Amino acid sequence: MADTMQITEHMPVFGSDGEQVGIVDRVEGAQIKLTRSGSKKTHHYIELDLVESVDDDGVQLSCSAEDARRTAAGSTQD
Repeated sequence: MADTMQITEHMPVFGSDGEQVGIVDRVEGAQIKLTRSGSKKTHHYIELDLVESVDDDGVQLSCSAEDARRTAAGSTQD
C-alpha cells in the first residue's frame, strides 16, 4: 500500500487508466472522501487499499476509473 498519509485535500484521484475519478475532500478512516459531484451532489468514498501511489500529481489507484466510480457510487454516505 502507498503512503496514504501524503493524501491531501484537493488532490486529483486517477484510475490506473489515467482517467480522473474525482478530487479528494479528505481522508476519513480507511477511505478517501471525494468532493461532491454529480446531479445529486453527494459524496463518494474510495477505499484506501485501492491506492497504488501518491505523488505531487495526485492519487493513483490500482483499478480503472470506471471500476473506482462503480465502487464509489455504491458507497455514498450522505
